[in-house]
Amino acid sequence: MRGTTRWSLLLALVLAFGLAVAACGGDDDDDGGEAAADTATAGDGEATSEPIVIGAAVDLTNQMAPFDGPAVTAAQIQVDAINEAGGVDGRQLELRVVDHQLDPERTKSAAIELIDDGAEVLLVTCDVDFATPAVQEAITRGILAVAPCIGTDQMGPERFGEAGKLAFSIGNVAQDEGAAMAEYAIDQGWMTAATVTDNVIVYFQDVVKAFASRYVELGGEIAVEESWTQGDGTIQNVVSSLDGANVDVIATSTAFDDMPALVGGLRSLGNDTPIICGWSCDGNYWLPEGTDNFYTVTYASVFGDDPSDEVQALIDEMAARDQAPGTGGFVTGAAAIDAIAAAVEQTGGTEGESLADAFESFDGLETISGEISFSEEFHSVFGREYRVMEVQNSKPKFVELRAASSPAEIE
Repeated sequence: MRGTTRWSLLLALVLAFGLAVAACGGDDDDDGGEAAADTATAGDGEATSEPIVIGAAVDLTNQMAPFDGPAVTAAQIQVDAINEAGGVDGRQLELRVVDHQLDPERTKSAAIELIDDGAEVLLVTCDVDFATPAVQEAITRGILAVAPCIGTDQMGPERFGEAGKLAFSIGNVAQDEGAAMAEYAIDQGWMTAATVTDNVIVYFQDVVKAFASRYVELGGEIAVEESWTQGDGTIQNVVSSLDGANVDVIATSTAFDDMPALVGGLRSLGNDTPIICGWSCDGNYWLPEGTDNFYTVTYASVFGDDPSDEVQALIDEMAARDQAPGTGGFVTGAAAIDAIAAAVEQTGGTEGESLADAFESFDGLETISGEISFSEEFHSVFGREYRVMEVQNSKPKFVELRAASSPAEIE
């Protein structure tokens, strides 16, 4: 995802997470040249016992730190667990991290540094625009690039052309997320809806498009369509329009400063229409006091009630490292390691094209985040079971697991 210049809520989260590069692996140079030489033949299928180096060119300082930081911490924990179990294909995993601070030149140089230092796979930041300099460097050099939580179909050939075969995201593709929201709404008997589109990023737009597509397909009626652009000063106009709408549910995907203004504005007017949102609305850091009838679909519950013991154990370990997650997106960092490990085991090496073929073949691959699937069309995940979270009196709780029947078709 990508935000605006108004980041006060998210930057507050950075302090809450206590992000530290050292805790996530650091950007040390030790053994870099030796590792690069020793692993050079691994992609050719020749036997080697040297570590599989996974580089992470991510933001641990600025706007994307609340997303990248927890994902990298979870990735490191999963690396440690896999290594304790014997590694992958007879090799240990090693995670090396460089904080690019969202500077485009630093992002490119971070990718170069990591690849030159032996990285055979590259993790990138959780926004396709910010990640692009690193992704382009990786795929140009035949290296698989994986984002923990980009939520659009742009992480692949859609944006990067033929070379984009090497680019993937462990985030849920918006077409799947919006479809899950719509199917849940229909099952609740909410047959008329208002859609509210935040035009600031493609992910927000595509989630709402997908909701509308699947909702109408299932017999629902979109009675009201509203839109605005984060930070443009028109959110109160949207609130006023929605307050006058006679609908069963309001569907949106947004974040940042206008999110509490939207939800709190409606509730302050006495409007208790259910609101459903995607992962972007996860967490309780932003919730206005007294928020009721608010629903999200997300990757995991960080409120002590996730249905997976493995996920809850990961949350507990992150908390023990002073990196307690604020939203469910953290789990995609660990799932990225699971997917990379599975691809290496399947191919017997780390050659980028072979790993990409393995990723495209994953159909219900079991990861810590549940079963995930990719395809030639979608290089972001579909088919994962979402956690549906319900907020009453500003307290989120897990309601049910919900997988979309299929990704929705959108233009």
